Amino acid sequence: MSPRSPSVNEELRRRSQVRLLEATVELVDEHGYEATTLADIADRAGAARGLVSYYFPGKRQLLQTAVHRLMHMELARGLEREPRPEGEDAGRELLARAIDAILGLARDRPRLMRTHMAGILTAEGFIQCPEQQRLAGLLRDTMVRYGAEDPDADYRLLRALLMGAVVAVLLPGAPMPPERLRAELFHRYGLDWELGLPPGEEPPDGSRMSTGT
Repeated sequence: MSPRSPSVNEELRRRSQVRLLEATVELVDEHGYEATTLADIADRAGAARGLVSYYFPGKRQLLQTAVHRLMHMELARGLEREPRPEGEDAGRELLARAIDAILGLARDRPRLMRTHMAGILTAEGFIQCPEQQRLAGLLRDTMVRYGAEDPDADYRLLRALLMGAVVAVLLPGAPMPPERLRAELFHRYGLDWELGLPPGEEPPDGSRMSTGT
C-alpha cells in the first residue's frame, strides 16, 4: 500500500479535530464541564485518548476552541441564511443577524455558554485559536458591511457588548431576558426590531440550531 499523501493526512487530522470539538460541545452541554473528562470526549469522538492531548494542551483550551467553532458556525449560518441581504440596508440586516446568532446561543445552550464564559474569566483567560480568529473575522467583516468607520475598534466594542449580553442572560440568580438585551443592542446600532430573527420567529429555511449538536 502506498503511503498517504500530505493532503490526505491533513484532511484526516482535520476530521479528527472536528470530531473532538463536536464531542466536547455535546458532552459539556449534556453533563457539564467538571463531569466531562478527556477520556469521555475521546470515546464520544471515536478517537484515542492520546490524540486529545496531541491536539490540545488541556480541557479548558479544548472547550474554548470547541465553543468558538460553534459560535463561528452559528454566526456563519445566520449571516448566509436565505434570502441574502442586498442593497444599502444589507449591513444593518447582517449586524442584526450577528446579534441574534450570539444571543440565540446564550438562550439555547445556557450550560455550555455559561461554562465558556466562566472559563474566559478565570486565570487562563481568553485563549486565541484559529476558530476564535474565524469568529473574529466574521464579526469584523459584519462591521465593515455595517459601515463602521473604524472596523477594528468597532469590532472589539461589538465583541465586548455581545460578551456582556451573554453574561447578563446567563447570570445565575439575576438573568436578564434576551429580548431586553436585544432591544438595547438594536437601539445602540439603530437597527429595526424586525431585522434579523426576532424572538419567536423561525428562519425561513428552518435552520435555527436545536439544543443538540
